[in-house]
Amino acid sequence: MKNDIDFPKVEKVGVCAIPEADDGKVSWRVHIINLLDEDLTNILVSTRGYGKKEDDKVKTSELRHYFEDLKARSSRPIEVITPELVGLNNQYWVSFYIDKAIFDKKFIFLPDTLLKKNLIDIPVLNQKGILII
Repeated sequence: MKNDIDFPKVEKVGVCAIPEADDGKVSWRVHIINLLDEDLTNILVSTRGYGKKEDDKVKTSELRHYFEDLKARSSRPIEVITPELVGLNNQYWVSFYIDKAIFDKKFIFLPDTLLKKNLIDIPVLNQKGILII
């Protein structure tokens, strides 16, 4: 059924992870970020983690988040990647509408992505983080 839908290319919408230190441990707060001059509506974000930790396969539960809208040039927090999940593939599958067109894209923070050496300036949030567009 999904193959029957024509999804336009997603541009200027992505996810970013902002580091947050607590008691010496770093968690990453993940946001959806809209760099467009248009609002997004009916946003569905499906999240999951998977990979290997100490030679054991690890798979997290799949979580779904719904947001009614996201204004132009803004962001909204989705969830936190805790220290135990850093080092896994952390996947965010995002679907949304602009007017009556549906958009869909998968974003993945790979195991070696969430590192302080990869921090850049994140537009809209005015913080340092990791951005996938």
